[in-house]
Amino acid sequence: MRHWNGPALAFGGDYNPEQWPEEVWAQDRRLMREAGVTLATVGVFSWALLEPEPDRFDAGWLDRVLDGLHGDGIGVCLATATASPPPWLSERWPEVLPVDADGRRAVFASRQTYCPSSPVYRERSLLLVERMAERYGEHPALRLWHVNNELGCHNSRCYCPVSTAAFRQWLRARYGSVEALNDAWCTRFWSQGYTSFEQVQAPAHTTTFPNPTQALDFDRFSSDALLGQYTAEKDVLRRITPDVPVTTNLMVHSGTRNMDYGRWAREQDVVSNDHYVLHRPANPTTDPRAELAFSGDWTRGLAGGQPWLLMEHSTSAVNWQPVNYAKLPGELVLDSLTHVARGSDGACFFQWRASAGGAEKWHSAMLPHGGTDTRVWREVVELGGILQRIAEVQGSLVQSDVAILLDYESWWTVEQPGNPAHTEELRYLDVALALHRRLRERQVTADVLTVSAEHDALAERLAGYRVVLVPTLHLSDDATTRALAQAAAAGTQVLVTYFSGVLDPDGRVRLGGYPGAFRDLLGVRVEEFAPLPPGTTTPLDDGTRAAVWSELGRAEPGTEVLASFTEGLAAGSPALTRRDTGTAGGAAWYLGTALDDDGYDRLLDRLLAAGRVQPVVSGAPAGVDAVRRAAADGSASWLFLLNRTDAAVRVPARGHDLVGRRDAEGALELPARGCAVVREVPAQPGGQRASARLEPE
Repeated sequence: MRHWNGPALAFGGDYNPEQWPEEVWAQDRRLMREAGVTLATVGVFSWALLEPEPDRFDAGWLDRVLDGLHGDGIGVCLATATASPPPWLSERWPEVLPVDADGRRAVFASRQTYCPSSPVYRERSLLLVERMAERYGEHPALRLWHVNNELGCHNSRCYCPVSTAAFRQWLRARYGSVEALNDAWCTRFWSQGYTSFEQVQAPAHTTTFPNPTQALDFDRFSSDALLGQYTAEKDVLRRITPDVPVTTNLMVHSGTRNMDYGRWAREQDVVSNDHYVLHRPANPTTDPRAELAFSGDWTRGLAGGQPWLLMEHSTSAVNWQPVNYAKLPGELVLDSLTHVARGSDGACFFQWRASAGGAEKWHSAMLPHGGTDTRVWREVVELGGILQRIAEVQGSLVQSDVAILLDYESWWTVEQPGNPAHTEELRYLDVALALHRRLRERQVTADVLTVSAEHDALAERLAGYRVVLVPTLHLSDDATTRALAQAAAAGTQVLVTYFSGVLDPDGRVRLGGYPGAFRDLLGVRVEEFAPLPPGTTTPLDDGTRAAVWSELGRAEPGTEVLASFTEGLAAGSPALTRRDTGTAGGAAWYLGTALDDDGYDRLLDRLLAAGRVQPVVSGAPAGVDAVRRAAADGSASWLFLLNRTDAAVRVPARGHDLVGRRDAEGALELPARGCAVVREVPAQPGGQRASARLEPE
């Protein structure tokens, strides 16, 4: 995997000059230079302009755009323009239009209006990609190829006849025979036995719950179909421009579940992500900035710990949430630097100039409707200057001793209908977000890993962590079980939480007692789940309270019970256990419920102490994000300090603050919603400390 290798940290965003008269373009470039823009993403939604009718290509305008950007020293991330087909495609081939689960075929009136399995769409899109690569592959402005755009954002599931036929082909490749499919899907239940693949349908709207493994396989197939579009475009680009890295902008956040990005990340030259701050009025306990940090750590995990690229975020409000909140002063910079702190080698936005019309005219931009005499523009210029001053962090790595292990297939299966708890209560990411938020509050950085991204190297990847958290890994294969057992045996503190290890990869229950795949590792046997009524809690005997879930079970000999349920069906059963796993000091911990704030705090304090995990900064005030990036060879390190509070704070630090151009002799004063990036004092032989100022500013 390559990482962004531009001449500086990437700063810029989607640039759509085709929305504006050509005389505006020179002004755009002048203002880009003023703001310090280094990278412009061009052509994302321009298919209808590039190919106004079949096989008639008109790219003269794009030639002038790229030439102008290059002349002003601005690199280009060039999109393949396949994200939004032109009207003529569905007019001539209406079968490319997607069909939803209720059998309704979409009409052409928006973006991404295509079936991911359509051979017509594939053929026409690849023809466009080939033309783009041949025309611009050697253009001096080209830094990076941008395949499609947010694949699956609006069309991740299609139930049309073309998709159904493709699903059957995918099933043939997976199972080989209809007998094997029947066995995996347990089709003897509800008289679902198939005698031919042709009888299998996509799990669209039906009378009641669909077959759960059929639904799981359709999730897998649908993710693979979209990935197939990416790899098909990438293969064309690789054939014609082998030296230009290729990416597509993922949407790694707690609101996107339909694509298994672990599998996708392995196909990326540069892992890139779009992230927008998520405000959720229905769940007021969710901290939007905690989710932002979680997304950054998750994207870094998908990138294998290497630097990644923030392709899109917003300068202020978006236009698609129930309430489109504007960002407060300072939050534009803080949000951007949160991503950079957590591994991004840049900060780009949608979009450069706010649109005067169209579906996203109320989406904020780097250059607002009000022009340059605006708060947002001044903060954009401020951010551009900061990214120039901290450019030396490019290519460095984030340091962390803790990992959180996620799995998209577990996400899909946990939130299927017919599970023990209603999905409004049993939400897959809730425990992961709760644990990550509390780690962040302690200034402890965590890598968020994905099972499918690690593939066969999971055991090797886990070996470097002191603490590994495994929240609700509902579906687990034997290799994952072995990797976690090996980590615990080697000295890692491994925590597994409730409803984990229950299913095998075919979605069948592992018999003999829960938590199935992890029963031997944890030394716990659960015989019955007892979900709690919505909105209620139940006491544990350590003084904390449990929510969402309880379990009737027992601890096996050699397993220490740290807390037990005291009421209900599970009274007397263990809620929190610990089992030593060898002489290296590792342990396997099991949490059979969700906890209140005090319970999670106590649990993390125990785990971090057992794993000897230290915060990035000792004594940092509450509300300060602290993350460290370091050169791969250990020659330098940079401490990111982001004050998320509305008051000035004093933070321990020693080195040179690149943002404020000041030295820190032991502490730094950060203003309200202020930040610092400290080039830390490197250690010298004999314990001496050298000056952090490597060169004059």
